[in-house]
Amino acid sequence: MRRAVVLGYGILAYASFLVTFTALFLFAGNIGVVRGIDEGPGTATGAALAIDLGLVALFGATHSILARPAVKRHLPPELERSTYVVVANATLALAIWQWRAMPDVVWSLAVPAAVSWLVAGAAVALVVWSTFLTDHFDLFGLRQVWLYARGVPYTPVPFVERWIYTRVRHPMMLGVLIWLWAVPVMTVGHLVFSLGMTVYILVGVALEERGLVASLGAPYAAYRRRVRAFLPFPRG
Repeated sequence: MRRAVVLGYGILAYASFLVTFTALFLFAGNIGVVRGIDEGPGTATGAALAIDLGLVALFGATHSILARPAVKRHLPPELERSTYVVVANATLALAIWQWRAMPDVVWSLAVPAAVSWLVAGAAVALVVWSTFLTDHFDLFGLRQVWLYARGVPYTPVPFVERWIYTRVRHPMMLGVLIWLWAVPVMTVGHLVFSLGMTVYILVGVALEERGLVASLGAPYAAYRRRVRAFLPFPRG
């Protein structure tokens, strides 16, 4: 019975990720199901800034805390990753729901809409492709619950340097950064969102790299010296 419940939990967590990820893409593109990032209730600028920064900080803090080994030890191993996904989904959904619009324009570029959507789509495609170059289903917890439901012991997915990972250590985060910043019209609200998420990415990558060096040792340290984190150019 417990195996079925664990499997169902993992499947629901993954399904909620797909919904939340799609909603976030539409939200940032101002065609959200709930609303766009530049739409919503009118709020004084100071209050709007405080609320929006708080929402981004909540996402970043919970994401980082749940990734720490000291916290992971208190979660069942088969549910650890799915729980991570559930909390991330919940905080992102809260941000979409409670985001306060600040629609004043910071910059505006004369870029055709088709080009804008092509760049955004390419960035998202890079994120998704990168997850499959590692192990998409392990990353989002489905592999763990599936193995548990079958009674098969979990084995970590080994790191394999291939395709874009030979050029960039964090292609998923590179795709997110492109998606955040390659917008033709940047409003104050979108700038707050982009800056907040960029800070989270930089801090999160730094913490993740410490863990990878500790767990993978010299091979990852050598990879780190050879390949840049975000720029697809060889080190000089």
